[in-house]
Amino acid sequence: MKRNILYLILSVVLSCGAAYLISEKIVDKRMSDADFYKTTEVNHDKVERRRDVPKNLSTDGLVNFSDAAEMAVQTVVYVKVVKRSSRPASVLDLLFGFANTPREEVGLGSGVIIRPDGYIVTNNHVISGADEIEVTLEDNSVYKAKLVGTDPATDIALLKIEANDLPTITLGDSDDLRLAEWVLAIGSPYDLRSTITAGIVSAKGRSLPNYDGQYRVESFIQTDAAVNPGNSGGALINASGELVGINTSIISLTGSYSGYSFAVPVNIVKKVTDDFIEYGEVKRALLGVSMSEINAEMARQLGLTEIEGVYIAEVQRGGVADKAGIKKGDILLEINLNKVKNGAAVQEQMSKLRPGERAVVTIKRNNERKEIIVNL
Repeated sequence: MKRNILYLILSVVLSCGAAYLISEKIVDKRMSDADFYKTTEVNHDKVERRRDVPKNLSTDGLVNFSDAAEMAVQTVVYVKVVKRSSRPASVLDLLFGFANTPREEVGLGSGVIIRPDGYIVTNNHVISGADEIEVTLEDNSVYKAKLVGTDPATDIALLKIEANDLPTITLGDSDDLRLAEWVLAIGSPYDLRSTITAGIVSAKGRSLPNYDGQYRVESFIQTDAAVNPGNSGGALINASGELVGINTSIISLTGSYSGYSFAVPVNIVKKVTDDFIEYGEVKRALLGVSMSEINAEMARQLGLTEIEGVYIAEVQRGGVADKAGIKKGDILLEINLNKVKNGAAVQEQMSKLRPGERAVVTIKRNNERKEIIVNL
């Protein structure tokens, strides 16, 4: 009996001691956590690491688009287009006096505010044939928009609303985009306003089939960010919230997103919109050459040591390239130090330039590099 009482007392003492030690550890842990926020002296390295985390990264190193999206979405607008036409008179229309009754068609798209005084960029195909254009901002305020200019060659249009102090997006540099870089697409697909989707840059310098034969300037950014009808004219932004492109089209057998979407690079957009504002029209420089892409077989036939650049197939007699000394058979490598590897890339670089400006064109002739100044 005495032995059982002794065991009971001993177990109580041990339990109390263990509880005391555990509580001390918890208090020490709480104190150390509190001290971390009170002073940076003890855990200085940890504090510095937290401060050095980029804004577009979370503390675990994953990409965080929240700041970029919250800033950019305020600058993306909803575009409503009304087209009016007179439908052909049917027998019933003539009978009941409804001949040539006006018919309204409503189109939807997106746009991006690029200046605080009301300039908005969108796609030409969004507003083509419009009789009335209405713009709804992120705060649900509605404005009638005036068409400043359209450029079917780049599928870019510029609108103007009577407003001031509007939130504007920061224009990035599409030449700096890298393959597999994260991007966001913002717009109003299927009338779902302020929709944000994410993807990566799948390719640069893409061109699409030209079925109508009209002049096109195409050097699209290809992404796998989901884009659907209504996204046209909306923003493609990078992880810093900068505008890098205007979403324009998709490749799809169904009419809906199938994994491929395309955007006009912002460097082309800048040039077109600046021309509209300053000149009222787009001023486009021409080089005066015809080109073909270089493949392995052509490189072998031409005796090239590597596959690069674009082959100059013809030079327009009396054109600026001819006057500058560029010849048929030259390999066009760079325009103003920007490498070109296909006709779309050449068009993209030339679309940034105006008549009267100069360009430094780098060519390869007889496997030797040469820089030529061209007066456009």
